[in-house]
Amino acid sequence: MVYCLATPRIQTGFGLRSLTGALMTADTEALNEIRRLDPRALAELHDRHFAELYRYARFRLGDPHAAEDITSETFVRLLEALRAGRGPRTSPRGWLFGTLRHLVDDHFRSAYGRPAAGVPIESLVENGPDHHLEEAEQRARVAEAMRRLTGEQQHVLALRFGGGHSLEETAELMGRNSNAVKALQFRALASLRRHIGREST
Repeated sequence: MVYCLATPRIQTGFGLRSLTGALMTADTEALNEIRRLDPRALAELHDRHFAELYRYARFRLGDPHAAEDITSETFVRLLEALRAGRGPRTSPRGWLFGTLRHLVDDHFRSAYGRPAAGVPIESLVENGPDHHLEEAEQRARVAEAMRRLTGEQQHVLALRFGGGHSLEETAELMGRNSNAVKALQFRALASLRRHIGREST
């Protein structure tokens, strides 16, 4: 029996080009609707991206209430920018993540030196004070170690682990190639381990 191994033909004709063109046209139309402050387009944008933005903020902040506030503020900033004739020119998602990152960084700058929020009394009763104290100490060590990372290192870890983004998505959101993101993530994790080790001693 003889098998013929042929390389499959990749269609590069009209069908693929028209599909690519249709997708680009749809993206452009959606962006134009957003820039015109179309309520339906803005609601779709909010529904599509709120959860992933929230996960990023929650990872960076460690506080679900602050994360929700800052994520909501990101959309308020989008509306303000659009009303002023600014806002995203190409990628609303990239613009939202960039704005969120700056808001989180501003939050840390303004909160630096203030005491952390208190522990809810219900959780002390539920889990016992020792369990909660150990957990709180570990979270504090990780949070302090994260604050010692560079902004770019915090950003890549939040996108990859907080937002659950793939390497390719993270590269797109950061405006870098995948290899640069891999290297940045490796350095960020190494620095985080080092800082956590110092905090533990």
